[in-house]
Amino acid sequence: MPPRTNNAAYRSAVGIALTAASMLVWLSLGVGIIGADGDPANLMYFGVLAVGIIGAAIARGQPRGMAQTLFAMALAQALVTAIALIAGLGLPWSPPAEILALNGFFIALFVGSAWLFRRAARERTEGAAAHLHQ
Repeated sequence: MPPRTNNAAYRSAVGIALTAASMLVWLSLGVGIIGADGDPANLMYFGVLAVGIIGAAIARGQPRGMAQTLFAMALAQALVTAIALIAGLGLPWSPPAEILALNGFFIALFVGSAWLFRRAARERTEGAAAHLHQ
């Protein structure tokens, strides 16, 4: 269960992560990030989502574990990008610059969400420490 919190950083991190994941599903299934619509290379993005789902389940929504999960998702997204570029996937419909730009956008969202989860974990720890010293 996610922690009950009024922490704006935590709420923002969840919002960014869910929005990015939804957009990733929509783009990979709808129009295709790699190649034309229906290109099987886009199925690699489900690995990124699987990392997120499994990581979130293990982390139980706790901010520190969610930060690690989102960093792992960013790494998985970068791995998909590297595979697509090295293997020349998506050509001629998706030039390398387009693949880099789209995947870079998702990597930035996942890293941004991870950073916010780390901030939420730090604020939670500091808040608990301050409460103990009162």
